Amino acid sequence: MIWAKEETMSREEMEALQLARLQETVKRVYEKVPSYRNKMERAGVKPEDIVTLEDLKKLPFVTKQDMRDNYPFGLFAVPKEELVRIHASSGTTGKPTVVGYTQNDIDVWTECVSRIAAMGGATSKDVAQICFGYGMFTGALGLHYGLENMGAVIVPSSSGNTEKQIMYMKDFETTLLVATPSYALRIAEVAKEMGIDPKKDLNIKIGLVGSELLTDAMRSEMHKLWGDEIIVTSNYGMSELMGPGVSGECEYLCGMHINEDYFLPEIIDPKTEEVLPPGEKGELVITCIKKEGIPLIRYRTKDVTRLIYEPCECGRCTVRMENLDGRTDDMIKIRGVNVFPSQIEEVILATQEIGPHYEIILERNNHADFMTIRVELLKETDSYRELEDIQKKIKNRLRVILGLDAKILLESPNTLQRFEGKAKRVRDLREGA
Repeated sequence: MIWAKEETMSREEMEALQLARLQETVKRVYEKVPSYRNKMERAGVKPEDIVTLEDLKKLPFVTKQDMRDNYPFGLFAVPKEELVRIHASSGTTGKPTVVGYTQNDIDVWTECVSRIAAMGGATSKDVAQICFGYGMFTGALGLHYGLENMGAVIVPSSSGNTEKQIMYMKDFETTLLVATPSYALRIAEVAKEMGIDPKKDLNIKIGLVGSELLTDAMRSEMHKLWGDEIIVTSNYGMSELMGPGVSGECEYLCGMHINEDYFLPEIIDPKTEEVLPPGEKGELVITCIKKEGIPLIRYRTKDVTRLIYEPCECGRCTVRMENLDGRTDDMIKIRGVNVFPSQIEEVILATQEIGPHYEIILERNNHADFMTIRVELLKETDSYRELEDIQKKIKNRLRVILGLDAKILLESPNTLQRFEGKAKRVRDLREGA
């Protein structure tokens, strides 16, 4: 099902709409956001210089660092009184990146998520169980509003307590699962441990998965556990841009359709920052051309992909982005949460009993990701109580900053590897890493 007429616009119609919205957005941001106006002035560009879509490349980029530097509301284009909601995600400094929504932004977000849900096969007849964590994370509420807008019944079960999740699925006859790919697999495995066959005893027909990279191997594993008939599609978004709903896969699984009447995509060389020709792989840059609260222009996502402009067999004409190859920075993604080594380093360096050397080990067991952090004691101790207190201190600080649990291994002094050049702090043992 195609949700909106904009998804079938011709390239000429779409580009005319994009240009009009881009020009209006640039003018508004120039007038309302001093830090971005300063960027434009340093780049020698004014709103009237944006005459064609090609002129987009004249505009300066926005990065996550800009959001940190302007924390919390410095990049907003409306006063706080016009906002109806605020979301936030963690950043490398421990400060979150903050985004805000006007009522119109919420309506646009809802529309975009309804589109990507429809791409994945969702209808008003579905019972949709949302197994993302509710809170400042945009994933749960984004999918909630979009699916509810379609007329689906929502089961806002959040994440965790897997046996109860399965009870809800069985008793409520859930047909659509929203989760990370790894948690979707974990749910199926726990069901089998409970003597429940996900293929026969549960009614899941659609998996709308996101917040983690969905590899072909992961999709195949989903089919093994949930059945060959289940439709598993990946969708893309980030809180800085809006949340989920930027793009999503249709039933043909040939890339994620971008809602490009709201998000104008480019691919750049991450080193030279030059715009690359259509079809070439590089860093995805997105301009929000209809947002009111925090309309980011040329936001560098750090995600690596390429754009596909040929119309899809599904009938949509919107540009597609290939499933991501990875990121241009050193970000770790674990259980749907973005983690930077520098966040962990901040905790370690603030722990007086621990030296500055550490190693982060990522593993996957039973389709769930686990993080182990090896750290060095500054001096040996035989006190079990003291060692336990140190471990708890580090775990608690990490939980506050990352929202994740990690296993902490305390090593003897001078145990961990030293580096003469750039230190390699992360050892990723997950398949396909």
